Amino acid sequence: MLTDRSKQVVRKEMTWAEKAYLPAIFSGMMITFSHIFKKKATIKYPEQKRPIAPIYRGQHVLKRDEAGAERCTACGLCAVACPAEAITMVAEERKKGEENLYREEKYASMYEINMLRCIFCGLCEEACPKEAIFLTDRLVPSTFERADFIYGKSKLVETIDNPIDVSVRQTQKVLEFKEDKKHKHNRTFLDKINTIIQRH
Repeated sequence: MLTDRSKQVVRKEMTWAEKAYLPAIFSGMMITFSHIFKKKATIKYPEQKRPIAPIYRGQHVLKRDEAGAERCTACGLCAVACPAEAITMVAEERKKGEENLYREEKYASMYEINMLRCIFCGLCEEACPKEAIFLTDRLVPSTFERADFIYGKSKLVETIDNPIDVSVRQTQKVLEFKEDKKHKHNRTFLDKINTIIQRH
């Protein structure tokens, strides 16, 4: 609100110390000196690591089923759900003799995540109907080249001899649903073979 009130401004002459910024420098030095006796906020990473919450959303992993076949069917729901448009994939049909490699008739021949775009929201994990993609507690390592942040299947798919535990990210209801073999997508290649054997 505008008023007719006026205020007289007094121009005070600066002292020699103020002109030399001595009080400001001394005040800053005192703040810096006070931090010497405080607990340090920084740690020597990667030698030291802070504790990470079990539900921390870090680097992605493409899971395999119990038989070692890739769960991903390249349905594209994770890419559609991704708000950052960080996921791209190419779908191909499974060939005869590849039943032990890919769980369904369709699989992702190319699956890439741009880690520079990814905001680690976890929506891809929620959208996946096959329980194929999860966010882990692993940190994405830094690098100097932008191309190194494009993670393909070589970095995303877990190895058979070193599976990544994601049980903390699965609710009991999801685990019970996965065990229900009445649903076709829960049947592994070995389950399908056993069903054929039992019929004959």
